[in-house]
Amino acid sequence: MFAYRRQTGARGVLQWDALPPHQIEELLKGPADEVQLQMKEILGFSNHQTCIKEAALLDLYVCGFWWAKEANFTPIQTSFTMAVLHMLLDNIRERQMTLVDNFMEFAKVLAAACSTSEPNSTSLLSTEEGKALISYIRFSVFQKYTLYELFFTTSREELLLSTERTIEVFRCQDVYLTRLTGHFYWQLYKKMGLYSHLLNE
Repeated sequence: MFAYRRQTGARGVLQWDALPPHQIEELLKGPADEVQLQMKEILGFSNHQTCIKEAALLDLYVCGFWWAKEANFTPIQTSFTMAVLHMLLDNIRERQMTLVDNFMEFAKVLAAACSTSEPNSTSLLSTEEGKALISYIRFSVFQKYTLYELFFTTSREELLLSTERTIEVFRCQDVYLTRLTGHFYWQLYKKMGLYSHLLNE
């Protein structure tokens, strides 16, 4: 199974092992259908047309890659974005990490990508790029956190039987999640010096 790794060197940012930068560069030039085919092969999904879990996860990876493309991210920046998505899902699947703990992991890797450790060096992500990634991850992962927890702890049959109950859980969770993550996003923006972006949301 593919994974993510920390890039060697002082920067130590995450990179996605599934695709090397030169392949990402080629894929960034292709259409959405090509991205979906590549992601389906990487993830090993053969039942995405009938399996809710596979369909949702495939959509997350394809949309994440396409978001990076539309944000004009470089291959290295795109690899970082995909590594972040995979790390967050892996933390749910393998470590059963809570939303709060997973958010703090996200904050750590993002801080590394938006900072410089050597004089005259540039960060992987600019301030604007960091803000954009925060907004995307917030919408695509953290606002759907219960869904991904269910995917990794519930069988396909149970998912089908519990659809109505799950919808109710999401409705009840909306207000709670907004309040819960509000504090942590404030801390993250504070750390990155992004007060103005937070206040304008």
